[in-house]
Amino acid sequence: MNQQLAQETSEERVRLTGMVKAAGCAAKLSPSILDSILARLPKQVDPNVLVGFETSDDAGVYQLSPELALVQTVDFFTPIVDDPYTFGQIAATNALSDVYAMGGRPISALSIVGFPNSGRDVGILEGILRGGQAKMQEAGCTVLGGHSLGDDEIKFGYAVTGLINPKRILKNVGAQPGDRLIHTKPLGTGVISTAIKKDAAPQDSVDAAIRSMCTLNRAAMEAALPFELHAVTDVTGFSLLGHAREMAVGSKVSFVIDTGHIEYLPGALELARKGYLPGGTKRNRDFIGGCVEFSAGVAEDVRNLLFDPQTSGGLLISLAAKDAARLQKSLRAQGISAQNLGEVIEKTHPLIQVRDHKD
Repeated sequence: MNQQLAQETSEERVRLTGMVKAAGCAAKLSPSILDSILARLPKQVDPNVLVGFETSDDAGVYQLSPELALVQTVDFFTPIVDDPYTFGQIAATNALSDVYAMGGRPISALSIVGFPNSGRDVGILEGILRGGQAKMQEAGCTVLGGHSLGDDEIKFGYAVTGLINPKRILKNVGAQPGDRLIHTKPLGTGVISTAIKKDAAPQDSVDAAIRSMCTLNRAAMEAALPFELHAVTDVTGFSLLGHAREMAVGSKVSFVIDTGHIEYLPGALELARKGYLPGGTKRNRDFIGGCVEFSAGVAEDVRNLLFDPQTSGGLLISLAAKDAARLQKSLRAQGISAQNLGEVIEKTHPLIQVRDHKD
């Protein structure tokens, strides 16, 4: 019993975020690297592929019959919090998000695990797997198995399969001039996770970030589906502006974003001012910055949060202006953040204009 207690105490002292160089979706490869490689790959020809990787969409869609298609995605990353169970929950929520963003229903998943081969702290791995499975059960998605590798850095996530009607696929392209842009979670998980790694995050910021990252996008999508949605994506490691860029480029339109309508997690702005910026912020800014024009009134901390890599972020939805207020009301009735960020306009230069609400 004493040996078991000593082992549990040792495991409780382990800080998962201290074991990795980058946390959560901030650990993603630079989007510039991915873009350059994917552009050189040969085009695949299969009439049953309804959505491939050509438009950097959230998931792939493969048609099985006139009324049924598979939605498939994969997502895994390094720990963004120190508690194993919570990390497992966040990783599962994040992996499921791509299916919801396409309008699909997740049905099965396979886990992906990288864990040190030392044999120590196996309770940590059990906690991660338990957390992931609990969130998958909440989503009605069955974990069928998985694959593991010995790895000095912990990594965890899932390959998720969902079902969708081929006639009702939501893509990250199709935004139309005159649309409004609705976003469903506050920003700031990247700066907060960086502060967690440095033991500098206020507890209310940590708690709020965890609640947000553990919240499935299922309810948000269910609230949005009755409306005519022109384009949808989920906001993750490439930041709000990075995913907005993908949507604008694919839709051949431009966006105007009002910073006065953006919601941030508690403490995120202050942490950004203090310099708790993940490496992904600079990578996103280097890649996307040339497409964005900020008005003079947009503060530097706000700019950094717009490039902040999000983990298990919200949905970015483009829909007709006439429906925007009703969608906001429906989302808020369920306690979901519903930020009316701005509007879609005819394609112009710059691709994305970010304005201070006082300008």
